[in-house]
Amino acid sequence: METTFIFVKPDGVQRGLVGEILNRFERKGLQVVGAKMLRVDEDLAGKHYAEHEGKPFYPGLIKFITSSPIMAFAIRGVDAVTVSRTLIGATNGRKADPGTIRGDFGLSGGFNMIHGSDSIESANRELALWFPEGTLEYDKSSNLWTYDPSDLD
Repeated sequence: METTFIFVKPDGVQRGLVGEILNRFERKGLQVVGAKMLRVDEDLAGKHYAEHEGKPFYPGLIKFITSSPIMAFAIRGVDAVTVSRTLIGATNGRKADPGTIRGDFGLSGGFNMIHGSDSIESANRELALWFPEGTLEYDKSSNLWTYDPSDLD
């Protein structure tokens, strides 16, 4: 099992899409092991987007992510990073496949509603930033009906 980091960005929160977006992950069979709504301060935003510091779009990115609350999630499942990125879709909603979150709800490249870790390493770094208290450990009974036992080897 992998745990990945997802957050619904200010545009997704303001558009009232948090429940719909979370529903996509849960319907897929992924497990929510952490959730919190918060207003991101510049320090946390800077740490999260540190790899983009110095790029022309960085100031606007920080301004955007701190402009309104976000909803953060820790999501667990087999291949959770890859499965989540597939559910999210391409960065630009106009180019994202129908059936993906961005393909169904997005029309912008910048206002793209959701962030998802792009690797296990990124997920671990981001989870430590956003969930320093850790995530929940519990048995999800529907996993017995979600995964074939060979999926868990």
